[in-house]
Amino acid sequence: MAVTEETPQPQPIRVETLANSNLIPPQYIQPPHTRPSAAAPTTATIPLIDLSLSSAAISADISAACRDWGAFHVVNHGVPIHLLDEIRTVGSSFFNDLDVSEKLKYGCDGSGAASEGYGSRMLVSDNDDVVLDWRDYFDHHTFPLSRRNSHRWPHYPTNYRKVVEEYSEQMKTLAQKLLSLISESLGLHSSCIENAVGEFYQNITISYYPTCPQPELTLGLQSHSDFGAITLLIQDDVGGLEVLKGDEWVTVQPLSHAILVILADQTEVITNGEYKSAIHRAVTNANRARLSVATFHDPDKTRKIAPAPALLEKSAPKYREVLYGEFVKSWYTKGPEGKRNLDALLL
Repeated sequence: MAVTEETPQPQPIRVETLANSNLIPPQYIQPPHTRPSAAAPTTATIPLIDLSLSSAAISADISAACRDWGAFHVVNHGVPIHLLDEIRTVGSSFFNDLDVSEKLKYGCDGSGAASEGYGSRMLVSDNDDVVLDWRDYFDHHTFPLSRRNSHRWPHYPTNYRKVVEEYSEQMKTLAQKLLSLISESLGLHSSCIENAVGEFYQNITISYYPTCPQPELTLGLQSHSDFGAITLLIQDDVGGLEVLKGDEWVTVQPLSHAILVILADQTEVITNGEYKSAIHRAVTNANRARLSVATFHDPDKTRKIAPAPALLEKSAPKYREVLYGEFVKSWYTKGPEGKRNLDALLL
């Protein structure tokens, strides 16, 4: 009987293998209207809120930041500073110290959305003209605990798994505190938004943006709003994250011991549009690679999300109810393009 040899599968392309090229491949080139602008940067800055103050003292500031920006920095947040440094360090070690062949042992399944592991392409689409992001990443499934399997995570450096687990716990606690403060700032019960979201589905994504030979043509992460409830992000000192304010892109200046809070689409729906999810993107540069750590807190995919009933006593609903899993599917297959998927829910 003839033996059929399996055709070797091509190795997936990782962006770091392209960093030393003189030109970027065409699939990473953004159309002219979405490329980074050469215009002078705006002097606006992301709001900064001190969580050591009483909720009454910061309620107005939280409300203004959520209405006007959908994003703000927090300091004195209760997360140990050494832990912020440690997760940046282990993430940097994984991306910088291991060969691509070693990292590929943790490669994610490219056939599904939000697969755990080491990857580069986030969107799932049969459309060949999808523009790719200049980014590699490692995605960890961390909550609920039934999703967590740290054996799928890197074993190098030796404290990698321990650091990610500790960081996960701290981020969950902070997310719960922030959703409580955000609810109270709208005059809602402190547990309103968290109850609407339900049990957190938490993912931690460590993103690595290699140096880029043509940063004016591409994006590390295309313009989008996050599709879940709330995202907590830290970055290194390189910078490159931008938030859209009106029609201007505002650089989020790196603050090593601060945490950036990003409101996501489901919080905009629950607050009936009173608070806005933030459109953001990441630009690249030719001189230094960049690293960030984003912790996403999302509903279960079977959860139905709608405006909070308490807010409908004073205004009509602006968004229709949505099954969260359907919203996520649309985001991954159609692409975000700013807030296209959220706008589809408008009444």
